[in-house]
Amino acid sequence: MTSRRRLLAGGVAAGLGAVAGAGVAVAADRDPPLPAAAPAPPDTGTATVPFHGPRQAGVSEDPPAHAAFVALTLAAGTDRRALGRLLRLLTDDAARLTRGVPALGDTDAHLALLPARLTVTVGFGPGLYRAAGLPSPVAALPRFTIDRLEPRWSGGDLLLQLCADDPLTVAHAQRMLIKDARPFAAVRWVQQGFRRSPGAQPAGHTQRNVLGQLDGTANPRGADLDAAVWNADGSTTVVVRRIRAEIETWDLLATADKESAVGRRLASGAPLSGRHEHDEPDFTALDTAGLPVMPDFSHVTRAHVTDPAAKILRRPYNYDGAPDATGRPDAGLIFAAYQRDVVRQYLPIQQRLADKDLLNEWITPIGSAVFAVPPGCGPGGWIGEQLLA
Repeated sequence: MTSRRRLLAGGVAAGLGAVAGAGVAVAADRDPPLPAAAPAPPDTGTATVPFHGPRQAGVSEDPPAHAAFVALTLAAGTDRRALGRLLRLLTDDAARLTRGVPALGDTDAHLALLPARLTVTVGFGPGLYRAAGLPSPVAALPRFTIDRLEPRWSGGDLLLQLCADDPLTVAHAQRMLIKDARPFAAVRWVQQGFRRSPGAQPAGHTQRNVLGQLDGTANPRGADLDAAVWNADGSTTVVVRRIRAEIETWDLLATADKESAVGRRLASGAPLSGRHEHDEPDFTALDTAGLPVMPDFSHVTRAHVTDPAAKILRRPYNYDGAPDATGRPDAGLIFAAYQRDVVRQYLPIQQRLADKDLLNEWITPIGSAVFAVPPGCGPGGWIGEQLLA
């Protein structure tokens, strides 16, 4: 099998060289492209993120531009031994793909050669723990008054979060890993999302969502991130919420009204009480009429957390599907939140938002799922080994 993979890789590399040469000849007859304002680094395609380690990749790193969240439903009769076989397969192929090496049995090996910072993160839903005969550390969220959840975007026994800076890399990894899982599980849902492309804006710039807001300004960083996200054993949890944006009614608002609902300036991301994006909001500040500068109903006010250990790590991706027959957009956010403890960290924030966030007028949660993210593994090990071995 090893020699076969090498043969495939070698042949593919030669083929890519031939295609690249042909591309140069064709491009010579065209007008030169306009220069990019911020070109992507030349190693975007070959850049890698280590798969092995005490923690899974795909959480703390700067998020790549493209993502697919794949939830699977285990087949009836899947037991702990079968789960071990499944997770060994997924781990082995994920470790290969994230290095730019084809998966075992990959008949389109040339599609695996550019990992583009590919990460594969595996999450366990309550159903997986039931199948393994173990108590689950996670449960479905309670239903909030703002929820309009659809089964096609909710739940799941096993999560595969695939992220890379190239959409073809994500698509190929998704196909390979679903093929691995097919004897053990069926696809429940797939949610594909995007962020700015590499080089489109300076490194470290906060993500914008489809409503034009900077999203993730209040994320924990450095030591605060470790305290909020990671358990001592290298595990964490993730909440995945699909949130539809009611863009057409949002578009009817004046900028000042949008900013009051959010609590931040749309252009800079600065809180209404400050001048710069990362200024700490001042909830005691009053305007000339004696009213709070930061409205009590604004999203920032409702989501604000003072205790660093109680914060959550927001790692959202935008989605944009086909409009309906009337042209109404199907767009919004795949909101992925990482934290050590869903009950202690995520739920209080979400409850405050559900109770009084004015932004709820223009966003609708339509999907929800919760997964435990087990520790990473070393070379020769596999994800979930500590739990299932």
